[in-house]
Amino acid sequence: MARGRLRIYLGAAPGVGKTYAMLDEGRRGLERGRDVVVGLVETHDRPRTAALLAGMEVIPRRQVAYRGAVFGELDVKAVVARHPKIALIDELAHTNTPGSGHAKRWQDIEEILDAGIDVISTVNIQHLESVNDVVFQITGIPQRETVPDEVVRRADQVELVDMSPEALRRRMAHGNVYRPEKIDAALSNYFRVGNLTALRELALLWVADKVDEQLDRYRAEHGIAGTWEARERVVVALSGGPEGDTLLRRAARIADRTKGADLLAVHVTTGEGLTGAHPAHLARQRALVESMGGTYHQVAGADIAHALLDFARGVNATQLVLGASRRGRTARLFSPGVSVIATADSGSIDVHMVTHEEMSRGRRRAPRREAALTPIRRLAGWALAVLGMGALTAVLLPFRDGLRLPSEMLLYLLMIIAVALAGGLRPALTAAVGGFLLLNWFFTAPVHTWTISDPENVFSLVVFVLVAATVSAVVDLAARRTREAARAGADAALLSTLAGHVLRGDAALPSLLARLRETFGLTSVTLLERVGTPVPDDRGDPRAWRIAATAGGTPCTSPAVADTDVVVDEELTLAVRGRLLDAADRRVLEAFAAEAAVALRQRRLREEADQARPLAEADRMRTALLAAVGHDLRTPLASARAAVESLRTTGVDWSPQDREELLATADESLIKLNRLVDNLLDMSRLQAGVLGLARQPVALEEVVPRAIDDLGPPGVRVDVDVSVELPEVVADAALLERVLVNLLSNAVRHSPPEERILVTASAYGDHVEVRVVDRGPGIPREAHDRVFLPFQRLGDRDSHTGVGLGLALSRGLAEAMGGTLVPEETPGGGLTMILTLPVSAPAPAARPEELA
Repeated sequence: MARGRLRIYLGAAPGVGKTYAMLDEGRRGLERGRDVVVGLVETHDRPRTAALLAGMEVIPRRQVAYRGAVFGELDVKAVVARHPKIALIDELAHTNTPGSGHAKRWQDIEEILDAGIDVISTVNIQHLESVNDVVFQITGIPQRETVPDEVVRRADQVELVDMSPEALRRRMAHGNVYRPEKIDAALSNYFRVGNLTALRELALLWVADKVDEQLDRYRAEHGIAGTWEARERVVVALSGGPEGDTLLRRAARIADRTKGADLLAVHVTTGEGLTGAHPAHLARQRALVESMGGTYHQVAGADIAHALLDFARGVNATQLVLGASRRGRTARLFSPGVSVIATADSGSIDVHMVTHEEMSRGRRRAPRREAALTPIRRLAGWALAVLGMGALTAVLLPFRDGLRLPSEMLLYLLMIIAVALAGGLRPALTAAVGGFLLLNWFFTAPVHTWTISDPENVFSLVVFVLVAATVSAVVDLAARRTREAARAGADAALLSTLAGHVLRGDAALPSLLARLRETFGLTSVTLLERVGTPVPDDRGDPRAWRIAATAGGTPCTSPAVADTDVVVDEELTLAVRGRLLDAADRRVLEAFAAEAAVALRQRRLREEADQARPLAEADRMRTALLAAVGHDLRTPLASARAAVESLRTTGVDWSPQDREELLATADESLIKLNRLVDNLLDMSRLQAGVLGLARQPVALEEVVPRAIDDLGPPGVRVDVDVSVELPEVVADAALLERVLVNLLSNAVRHSPPEERILVTASAYGDHVEVRVVDRGPGIPREAHDRVFLPFQRLGDRDSHTGVGLGLALSRGLAEAMGGTLVPEETPGGGLTMILTLPVSAPAPAARPEELA
């Protein structure tokens, strides 16, 4: 059976019309004669949405019981059994009630799709996993229901339901989204214009990326290699030279001219590996392009120009930025260069040639090639060229009359090949010239003269020299390539081992330096940082440098005292002691130096972030405190002021009952205000460590009733089960009463009105446990510690729900009295707060002489 097709309506926020669009599409399908059913739709009491649902076939919901309540969920089996052509299923990211077939609704939809049924669903941008944290930063509200991006990306069609923030706010103000009592709170919190604008941009960008994927897939499936300028993409080619900074900034300005353009930097590595670029320049330029919002890429290719064009076409680039060539005129005669080839073959891609200061300095001198063979092999080759050719001549002289010249030439050629295999190109060329002279003097008529009588012999000797030279060159090239391949393999293994060492979690900078010292057998490796501005001849001045990091023995105090040093930039230099490094080792050292510089900067950024985090936390705390305190102060003050002003009004004849009610309101409000001020003062004393305690034996049966009385009218909902036989506890009676009041107030506030609060106490060893049990919604186990954070209640991110000091202050006071306060799940649902206090020491038994 073919899998069904999934269509998703994506919105930036609730209320934009996703469910309405889904139902409208379902009705159009019915009008076209298609079999459409409603698997599950949430109308949220919106009249226009409910009107569309009327008359459509609706699959009854599956009833799931959980914690004494019954919830309606999608009945997957009923939808599959009905097997319509199209099923309308709302809220893709919904979390199912425990006991359902799947944990998430998108998993239900996957099962329905597997049954060959097409599904139309809805989701908001804030429910996508990849942007969940961004949405939290924008709105301050965590989204616990999420759906993996891959589920939405796999959809056959994603359609954006878009609406401007102003239009959505008007729709809300007209009561088309939420009930009237929720409109003001929603407009002033989640549905602010700034929030909606940011969410709309997130949705548009996400859908744009989805469209890009579809376009790339279509071009790949249809073999379209040309560029489609659907979106500006600027590719800048980096050679690893210092001019890359100029190219990146120029490319960034080109990209900025088009809103939403992408910036991509690419470096092409050839067979020479690290020799083709300066690692420090590339590391700096990678950081630069990423700071500009672009991306860095590295590709391999034998032909740089065509590798650049292949990459540009692969990413559907519209513009390519290249640096003007630094090659001299003579070099251009033999090869036109990368820029000329790329411009000629670019096709529809615009190519920008950017001039830079490095043009006048010419091309960097290529590093000197390392010898292909070891000194011992070269010495053996020279010895064989001199002694071997002489020995061969001595052996052939007795047979001169019996051998012809071609046979003698083949034997000499065999000796030249042996010389090339042993010593490389130069000894072999020398042997070839020597063989030519020996053949001419000893074996070509007339002998013992440099004259050659037969012209054919002249041709044979010339061919002999050319063949010998060619074979020598091929042998030398093969030996060189073998050595370079072995060296490149060793470098790659070293760098991959290094990368794995860092990724396993070791501290990046110390790990880099230690691994570098171990790899090359060095005495010490030191990363030096310049102090102040550069001055001439400061490389040998220790006062101009400070040690940023070191590994091994005595560190270098300046670059001048190092055996080898690598300049990373104007500020950093890597200095090593132990031995001089050759050119190949130095190239790897440059790569290490660039990574060390990046690791140092990352460490500095982490340190700065760690220093800024407490300040930001303190600022956030102050902001939350001021906002929350302002709310909590205004509420009781406003109530008390309204009651007093009403009593002072002379135009109204208040009845004794009304007057008593107004006085009770003012009294209750002032009690709340006094409790808030006490909490704030005690919390500040706790944090400052100056809270005074009067610890003494206290009877719980005396403190608990006083705490219930302090609650006021809500205290009638509290049941007490505290035995008078319990031992006394060591505590401050006033502070213990405060703790109990806070716990009871919190339990009453979060429990349903019909549920009662229970206070029990029991002795356990040398402690007494007081339990405050409620039947509220409870809290997740992973949030048990978070509820004790000051100035924030669980799940609250706004400034309209109060200070949230009760539990934080209660735990602080409990610990100050030598006890503990921990939460626990109430069996059957709810939360139990357990206050543990030490038992008062029993009185010592009387001595026999005292009884007498």
